[in-house]
Amino acid sequence: MVGNLLERITINPAQCGGRPCIRGMRIRVTDVLDLLANGLSPEAIVSEELPDITLDDVRACLAYASLKLNHPVLATAA
Repeated sequence: MVGNLLERITINPAQCGGRPCIRGMRIRVTDVLDLLANGLSPEAIVSEELPDITLDDVRACLAYASLKLNHPVLATAA
């Protein structure tokens, strides 16, 4: 399921400075994440703020962010 969601995230160097966007639109992943961080529900985002996207697009943004943040951290011994 996550793999299918990630197909909704596109990166085009000529669009939005190469930042990840939703389905080739000029709606960045960070735009959606900022709205979620400010307390909007996914339903409010798609119905009021960004009506061109779907709930699956919001889920794709979360999956993308989780994937990008889930990287190994190398700790050095003290």
